[in-house]
Amino acid sequence: MRTLRFVALGDSLTEGVGDPAPGGPRGWAALLAGGLREDPGRVEFANLAVSGARVRDVLHRQTPVGLGFRPDLVSVAIGVNDTLRGSFDIHEVADGLDRVYAAFTGQGATLLTLCLPDPGALLGLPAALARPLARRQRAVNTVTHALSDRYGAVHLHAHEGAWLTDPALWSADRLHPGERGHRHLAARCHAVLARAGLATGAPPSPDPAHPAPTRAARLWWLATAGTGWVARRCTDLLPGLLRLAAEEVRHGTAAGLDARASAETAAALAALTSPRPVFTTRPGIRRVPVGRTDPDTVHPAPSPAP
Repeated sequence: MRTLRFVALGDSLTEGVGDPAPGGPRGWAALLAGGLREDPGRVEFANLAVSGARVRDVLHRQTPVGLGFRPDLVSVAIGVNDTLRGSFDIHEVADGLDRVYAAFTGQGATLLTLCLPDPGALLGLPAALARPLARRQRAVNTVTHALSDRYGAVHLHAHEGAWLTDPALWSADRLHPGERGHRHLAARCHAVLARAGLATGAPPSPDPAHPAPTRAARLWWLATAGTGWVARRCTDLLPGLLRLAAEEVRHGTAAGLDARASAETAAALAALTSPRPVFTTRPGIRRVPVGRTDPDTVHPAPSPAP
């Protein structure tokens, strides 16, 4: 069996934040890579995800590099950071994802896509602020679902389920999975890929090497790194969320805003009719066998839709 090339794109979730390992974060994608073949040495894995990335970053920075690997499998998990910005634009999100998916399927790669949880619910924000974030994440997930169907992706619904409310699966910041959560996500991705005949190795072990964060660790994170995170969001996201919350008060109901968001999402998908761009790859890509970096509703993708 020939070597399988796997490239992971995305933000801090895929980078591995919350899953410490020697040499830096590991994460669900690295755990998954070790189970794609019976012999992990027959997998070449590149994790291009960067903390804080948005869809535009995946499109303009990660995709040109990823194409240079000519991967067989590409995971794309992105969009939460877009919802956390005051400049959120579902049209930009839809267009960017469409271009990324088209670029890789145009090379013959299989896509692994994930729809992601609502950050407002994870963070436990007050309802008035959580509702606008939930509306944005629903829009991103709707686009992800539609484009996953369009490009024949293997898709995991990661935005729902009991795992979202299990503290043992989450890190101190409550926005990223802990080691156990990354292992849980890797195992679910392995399962959907195995059903599609794309993962033939053993699934990742669910057993963590480190204990779940304690309440003291969560409070320490909030008092240190969390303080800066909250401050940055207060200067960027909070004004926009307050404006959206005020709109809900004026409307008297969220139904009108939900309908408007649905219409905007539908319009963003309907606008995806222009030809997709041709990407140039960057030279000098180094392929790394999995063994060197990771010690420890599904259908395979057809040719891209027109």
